[in-house]
Amino acid sequence: MAKGKNVLTTGDVAKICNVAPRTVSKWFDNGQLKGYRIPGSKDRRIPVTELIRFMKTHNMPTSALAVGKLRVLVAENGKDSSASLASTLREKTDYEVRTVHTNFEAGALLQKFAPHVLLIDLLASEIDATGICRRIHEDEDLQTIRVIALVNQLSDSEVAALVQKGFDSCALRTDATAVVRKIEEVTAIIY
Repeated sequence: MAKGKNVLTTGDVAKICNVAPRTVSKWFDNGQLKGYRIPGSKDRRIPVTELIRFMKTHNMPTSALAVGKLRVLVAENGKDSSASLASTLREKTDYEVRTVHTNFEAGALLQKFAPHVLLIDLLASEIDATGICRRIHEDEDLQTIRVIALVNQLSDSEVAALVQKGFDSCALRTDATAVVRKIEEVTAIIY
Protein backbone atom coordinates (compact mmCIF):
# COMPACT_ATOMS: atom_id res chain seq x y z
CA MET A 1 0.00 0.00 0.00
CA ALA A 2 1.39 3.40 -0.95
CA LYS A 3 2.24 5.96 1.72
CA GLY A 4 -0.60 8.39 2.15
CA LYS A 5 -3.24 5.95 0.91
CA ASN A 6 -6.03 6.28 3.45
CA VAL A 7 -8.78 4.43 1.57
CA LEU A 8 -8.64 0.89 0.17
CA THR A 9 -10.55 -1.04 -2.49
CA THR A 10 -12.13 -4.42 -1.76
CA GLY A 11 -9.25 -5.98 -3.72
CA ASP A 12 -6.70 -4.24 -1.49
CA VAL A 13 -8.51 -5.45 1.63
CA ALA A 14 -8.77 -9.00 0.23
CA LYS A 15 -4.98 -9.13 -0.30
CA ILE A 16 -4.28 -7.78 3.19
CA CYS A 17 -6.71 -10.20 4.87
CA ASN A 18 -5.79 -13.13 2.60
CA VAL A 19 -9.39 -13.74 1.52
CA ALA A 20 -11.37 -13.51 -1.73
CA PRO A 21 -12.69 -10.08 -2.79
CA ARG A 22 -16.23 -11.53 -2.57
CA THR A 23 -15.68 -12.17 1.16
CA VAL A 24 -14.76 -8.52 1.66
CA SER A 25 -17.90 -7.49 -0.24
CA LYS A 26 -19.99 -9.66 2.09
CA TRP A 27 -18.36 -8.08 5.17
CA PHE A 28 -19.13 -4.66 3.71
CA ASP A 29 -22.72 -5.50 2.67
CA ASN A 30 -23.69 -6.97 6.05
CA GLY A 31 -22.23 -3.97 7.93
CA GLN A 32 -19.26 -5.66 9.60
CA LEU A 33 -16.79 -3.59 7.61
CA LYS A 34 -17.71 0.07 7.21
CA GLY A 35 -16.92 2.30 4.28
CA TYR A 36 -18.73 3.87 1.35
CA ARG A 37 -19.73 3.20 -2.25
CA ILE A 38 -18.44 5.27 -5.15
CA PRO A 39 -21.39 7.33 -6.45
CA GLY A 40 -22.77 5.89 -9.69
CA SER A 41 -20.90 2.64 -9.16
CA LYS A 42 -21.07 -0.53 -7.09
CA ASP A 43 -17.41 -0.15 -6.10
CA ARG A 44 -16.73 0.00 -2.38
CA ARG A 45 -14.04 1.90 -0.48
CA ILE A 46 -12.85 1.11 3.04
CA PRO A 47 -10.86 3.62 5.16
CA VAL A 48 -7.62 2.15 6.53
CA THR A 49 -8.61 3.09 10.10
CA GLU A 50 -11.84 1.09 9.69
CA LEU A 51 -9.93 -1.92 8.37
CA ILE A 52 -7.57 -1.78 11.36
CA ARG A 53 -10.56 -1.65 13.73
CA PHE A 54 -12.21 -4.59 11.93
CA MET A 55 -9.04 -6.70 11.94
CA LYS A 56 -8.35 -6.10 15.63
CA THR A 57 -11.99 -6.76 16.56
CA HIS A 58 -11.80 -10.14 14.78
CA ASN A 59 -8.30 -11.00 16.06
CA MET A 60 -6.84 -10.94 12.56
CA PRO A 61 -3.10 -10.32 12.23
CA THR A 62 -2.37 -6.78 11.09
CA SER A 63 1.21 -7.49 10.04
CA ALA A 64 0.23 -7.52 6.33
CA LEU A 65 -1.14 -4.01 6.68
CA ALA A 66 1.78 -1.76 5.81
CA VAL A 67 0.32 1.48 7.10
CA GLY A 68 3.49 2.81 8.61
CA LYS A 69 3.22 5.37 11.37
CA LEU A 70 0.08 7.26 12.20
CA ARG A 71 0.52 10.76 10.76
CA VAL A 72 -0.57 13.73 12.90
CA LEU A 73 -0.59 17.37 11.81
CA VAL A 74 -0.63 20.01 14.57
CA ALA A 75 -2.03 23.42 13.53
CA GLU A 76 -1.31 26.13 16.14
CA ASN A 77 -0.20 29.77 16.03
CA GLY A 78 2.60 29.65 18.55
CA LYS A 79 5.71 27.89 17.31
CA ASP A 80 6.74 27.13 20.90
CA SER A 81 3.42 25.57 21.90
CA SER A 82 3.07 23.51 18.70
CA ALA A 83 6.69 22.37 18.94
CA SER A 84 6.10 21.41 22.57
CA LEU A 85 2.97 19.38 21.74
CA ALA A 86 4.66 17.75 18.74
CA SER A 87 7.68 16.84 20.85
CA THR A 88 5.49 15.37 23.58
CA LEU A 89 3.51 13.32 21.04
CA ARG A 90 6.74 11.96 19.53
CA GLU A 91 8.01 11.00 23.01
CA LYS A 92 4.76 9.31 24.12
CA THR A 93 3.92 7.58 20.82
CA ASP A 94 5.46 6.51 17.56
CA TYR A 95 3.37 8.98 15.52
CA GLU A 96 4.89 10.93 12.67
CA VAL A 97 4.13 14.53 13.70
CA ARG A 98 4.42 17.80 11.76
CA THR A 99 3.37 21.34 12.66
CA VAL A 100 1.90 24.30 10.76
CA HIS A 101 1.12 27.86 11.81
CA THR A 102 -1.08 29.34 9.05
CA ASN A 103 -4.03 28.40 6.84
CA PHE A 104 -1.73 28.25 3.80
CA GLU A 105 0.70 25.84 5.49
CA ALA A 106 -2.21 23.71 6.72
CA GLY A 107 -3.70 23.45 3.23
CA ALA A 108 -0.38 22.52 1.67
CA LEU A 109 0.48 19.85 4.23
CA LEU A 110 -3.03 18.36 4.25
CA GLN A 111 -2.39 17.44 0.62
CA LYS A 112 1.32 16.60 0.80
CA PHE A 113 1.66 14.95 4.24
CA ALA A 114 -1.80 13.25 4.12
CA PRO A 115 -2.26 13.13 7.91
CA HIS A 116 -4.61 10.67 9.57
CA VAL A 117 -5.39 13.25 12.26
CA LEU A 118 -5.38 17.06 12.32
CA LEU A 119 -5.04 18.69 15.76
CA ILE A 120 -6.21 22.26 15.36
CA ASP A 121 -6.03 25.05 17.95
CA LEU A 122 -9.37 26.87 18.13
CA LEU A 123 -7.69 30.00 19.51
CA ALA A 124 -5.11 30.29 16.74
CA SER A 125 -5.66 33.69 15.09
CA GLU A 126 -3.78 32.74 11.90
CA ILE A 127 -5.81 29.55 11.41
CA ASP A 128 -9.48 29.31 10.43
CA ALA A 129 -10.27 26.07 12.28
CA THR A 130 -13.91 25.89 11.19
CA GLY A 131 -13.04 26.70 7.57
CA ILE A 132 -10.32 24.04 7.43
CA CYS A 133 -12.67 21.49 9.01
CA ARG A 134 -15.37 22.29 6.43
CA ARG A 135 -12.82 22.02 3.58
CA ILE A 136 -11.74 18.58 4.78
CA HIS A 137 -15.34 17.35 4.74
CA GLU A 138 -15.99 18.82 1.28
CA ASP A 139 -12.86 17.38 -0.40
CA GLU A 140 -13.20 13.68 -1.30
CA ASP A 141 -9.44 13.18 -1.02
CA LEU A 142 -9.34 14.56 2.54
CA GLN A 143 -12.51 13.08 4.06
CA THR A 144 -10.72 10.34 5.97
CA ILE A 145 -8.75 12.89 8.02
CA ARG A 146 -10.01 13.10 11.59
CA VAL A 147 -10.11 16.61 13.08
CA ILE A 148 -9.61 17.20 16.80
CA ALA A 149 -10.09 20.68 18.23
CA LEU A 150 -7.50 21.74 20.82
CA VAL A 151 -9.29 23.74 23.49
CA ASN A 152 -8.76 25.20 26.95
CA GLN A 153 -12.07 24.32 28.56
CA LEU A 154 -15.51 23.75 27.00
CA SER A 155 -18.95 22.90 28.27
CA ASP A 156 -20.80 19.85 26.97
CA SER A 157 -23.01 22.07 24.80
CA GLU A 158 -19.94 23.79 23.29
CA VAL A 159 -18.39 20.39 22.51
CA ALA A 160 -21.68 19.29 20.89
CA ALA A 161 -21.68 22.46 18.77
CA LEU A 162 -18.14 21.72 17.55
CA VAL A 163 -19.07 18.14 16.67
CA GLN A 164 -22.07 19.50 14.75
CA LYS A 165 -19.68 21.77 12.81
CA GLY A 166 -17.70 18.70 11.73
CA PHE A 167 -14.99 18.26 14.34
CA ASP A 168 -14.52 14.62 15.34
CA SER A 169 -13.57 15.40 18.93
CA CYS A 170 -12.03 17.92 21.34
CA ALA A 171 -9.06 17.66 23.69
CA LEU A 172 -7.45 19.92 26.25
CA ARG A 173 -4.32 21.36 24.63
CA THR A 174 -2.43 21.15 27.94
CA ASP A 175 -3.10 17.42 28.52
CA ALA A 176 -0.96 15.35 26.12
CA THR A 177 -2.33 12.09 27.51
CA ALA A 178 -5.88 13.20 26.71
CA VAL A 179 -4.77 14.27 23.22
CA VAL A 180 -3.27 10.81 22.57
CA ARG A 181 -6.45 9.15 23.90
CA LYS A 182 -8.59 11.26 21.55
CA ILE A 183 -6.32 10.44 18.59
CA GLU A 184 -6.72 6.73 19.34
CA GLU A 185 -10.49 7.10 19.69
CA VAL A 186 -11.05 8.93 16.41
CA THR A 187 -8.75 6.63 14.44
CA ALA A 188 -10.31 3.50 16.00
CA ILE A 189 -6.90 2.05 16.81
CA ILE A 190 -7.09 -0.36 19.72
CA TYR A 191 -3.79 -1.09 21.42
